[in-house]
Amino acid sequence: MAAGDVGELLVPYMPTIRVPKAGDRVYKTECSFSYDSPDSEGGLYVCMNTFLGFGREHVERHYRKTGQCVYMHLKRHMKEKVTGASGGALPKRRNTKLFLDLESNGDLNNDDYEFEDEAKLVIFPDHYEIPLPNIEELPALVTIACDAVLSSKSPYRKQDPDSWEEELQVSKHANTLVQMDNGVRIPPSGWKCSKCDLRENLWLNLTDGSVLCGKWFFYGSGGNGHALEHYKEMGYPLAVKLGTITPDGADVYSFDEEEAVLDPHIAKHLAHFGIDMLQMHVTENGSRDNDIKPRVSEWEVIQESGMKLKPMYGPGYTGMKNLGNSCYVNTVLQAIFSIPEFQRAYVGNLPRIYDYSPLDPTQDFNTQMAKLGHGLLSGQYSKPPTKSELIEQVMKEEHKPQHNGISPRMFKAFVSKGHPEFSSNRQQDAQEFLLHLIHLIERNPIGSENPTDVFRFLVEERTQCCQSRKVRYTERVDYLMQLPVAMEAAVNKDELIAYELKRREAETARRPLPELVRAKIPFSACLQAFSEPDNVEDFWSSALQAKSAGVKTSRFASFPEYLVVQIKKFTFGLDWIPKKLDVSIDMPDLLDISHLRATGLQPGEEELPDISPPIIIPDDPKDGMTNHFMEPPDIDESSVMQLAEMGFPLEACRKAVYYTGNMGAEVAFNWIIAHMEEPDFAEPLAIPGYGGATFPGAGGAAVVGLDNQPPEEMVAIITSMGFQRNVAFHALRATNNNLEHALDWIFSHPEPEEENETTSETMDLENHVNANILAESDPEGPRIKDGSGRYELFGFISHMGTSTMSGHYVCHLKKEGRWVIYNDLKVCASERPPRELGYIYFYRRIPS
Repeated sequence: MAAGDVGELLVPYMPTIRVPKAGDRVYKTECSFSYDSPDSEGGLYVCMNTFLGFGREHVERHYRKTGQCVYMHLKRHMKEKVTGASGGALPKRRNTKLFLDLESNGDLNNDDYEFEDEAKLVIFPDHYEIPLPNIEELPALVTIACDAVLSSKSPYRKQDPDSWEEELQVSKHANTLVQMDNGVRIPPSGWKCSKCDLRENLWLNLTDGSVLCGKWFFYGSGGNGHALEHYKEMGYPLAVKLGTITPDGADVYSFDEEEAVLDPHIAKHLAHFGIDMLQMHVTENGSRDNDIKPRVSEWEVIQESGMKLKPMYGPGYTGMKNLGNSCYVNTVLQAIFSIPEFQRAYVGNLPRIYDYSPLDPTQDFNTQMAKLGHGLLSGQYSKPPTKSELIEQVMKEEHKPQHNGISPRMFKAFVSKGHPEFSSNRQQDAQEFLLHLIHLIERNPIGSENPTDVFRFLVEERTQCCQSRKVRYTERVDYLMQLPVAMEAAVNKDELIAYELKRREAETARRPLPELVRAKIPFSACLQAFSEPDNVEDFWSSALQAKSAGVKTSRFASFPEYLVVQIKKFTFGLDWIPKKLDVSIDMPDLLDISHLRATGLQPGEEELPDISPPIIIPDDPKDGMTNHFMEPPDIDESSVMQLAEMGFPLEACRKAVYYTGNMGAEVAFNWIIAHMEEPDFAEPLAIPGYGGATFPGAGGAAVVGLDNQPPEEMVAIITSMGFQRNVAFHALRATNNNLEHALDWIFSHPEPEEENETTSETMDLENHVNANILAESDPEGPRIKDGSGRYELFGFISHMGTSTMSGHYVCHLKKEGRWVIYNDLKVCASERPPRELGYIYFYRRIPS
């Protein structure tokens, strides 16, 4: 077709072709509905109007839904290099060009394969193709738009250097790094800074093997900056953080480039100092590591290092790429998508979810959950190598690059948006992410049933005044059972004492540390500790109208269908840096907690009077607000300041301490984590029943009174922007009538509501009926699935490392009668599932 003909062909579509502007995200690496990419067989289609990406299976849906006809088709081709007579690869005969900024599981510098990127415009519905580049034939606007799309950076690149979405770049020193042959070998544990003896936040210099401490950071990672001082003195640029090394990589920092970087040769650079990041292979002297000492390190035991694990492929055996400290996300998602209720909710409803997804599916929670579930369960991204590929792997050291597994980058970008921790590049607590995910699922229901109902149960709390012996029974909703570690019940105390003495002697003499001895805790002792009464500090007795000693016990008012058990391994040191208890607990395959069933008020028990503590009014109220603001009674200010020093808003810290009954900073910290996403999180504390507004205790979201009716002028401003009136009401009430926050709320909740629901909700709001009813006030009660208290273990998540801020997570799941280990992209049959070292356990109810 002549140049003029191509131009005329595009004329009708010119109004729909846009040039990406600053702030536009171009999704040219991954489909919005699947994990297809330019590496996939059908390539990827990028809409030239919205810049969303679609695989071959989904591009037709977008065309039918939007009428958009012009897409850019991107395809990366991989082929084996032609070998010459001498056996080496021939020089490339043509200019192979890689112009796509893609993630790749393979090595693009592979000696046996070469890659070539191809781009072309495709016009629907006739699939007319125009190869690119085509400057002579295309109109100037189209050429500019195509160049801008091809040269665009990743949609996950952000300005904030602390964001996890900031894509790391390969260090300019990685290929030319000089490593000193000084005989330094790094042990698998027992590290400390060579200048100040610190044992946290340690960095290994990749040039000379020095182990030195990093800087102090506000989120708790401490150090005296000796690693940076060493660089300024010696000029050795790269260092890796000890404790972050996994088979998939490690955290590498470039002092010269002043940023975190990628080192594609990290395995070789670590091997220079005796660190095998993949497995414990043969060492230099020819002996195997497991011939020298038994594998007792949790890194070795949990990852089943040194064993020949058989890879698993097919539906339900799909791995997930580690985006850099995102293994906590991977393990939680693998676990919940092994549960049939989650599979039915998202994968079973896949066509309906996709058909009703908004125009931008990357910003819809249910679409991203359905996409993730399909990616993990379809088997489409977990295909075994062919027979010829297996033969090739045996014959050559270089394996053919594989594209198995999925990358949760788009999902994590959405679910962590606005969260101060999950949106960062730091390691996080898998238990906190599980609760965060449950909260998002609760806010974005699918149909009449919510899959998280399988975790939901009622807790009965019995509080007793020790002096009057009167009691109070309350109920709250929970999603997991937190089991304390009964350290005092360790069955190997003598061994622990002897080990600690040897460890201190070795440190003093700078000798290798003795073989690790781990505390062995009976599960029965942990269960007993859970059931025992806890003292309630600063307990106010309504029977005595004064402070008194009080105790509280917790029981199950209902048993969930799936019981999640968290072992409370993480605690705080005296410096308030989170630490972990390295213990072994004999977790049972079969669990019976029927004896923990709540009994309610017993004959002979007398209830505490329903009287609130006295209100303390300030002596000199400010601004005449005598009857509108009052200080809460007896708040432990030392706990408040400890939390505030960790970076939380002061008013949130005061509420946390108040609503947890002055039980200390650690308990208040857990309250903060559970409530930090609530709209009134940082609002000043008000006392229940006073001033026209009611605020919650530790149990749930606030119930906003009728005086919080959105001002009509704010509603008018939002509706003038094109939003429906009911959406404006809902957003303003959810954000306490803050116009700016309400607009943010609308854009973060783009999914349309059902017509009948929105209509009735608008009527309720217009008639001043409170729309934010707590589950506890529902006449039908909270959604629970009560039943037997007998359970069977089917999965557990394990953590390696010294605290939630570092380390690595893996997941073990029981599927088709055998245990399987999920270690990011690696999915293998487990040989020795380390059940005793888990952190979060998943049990399913045994049918009666």
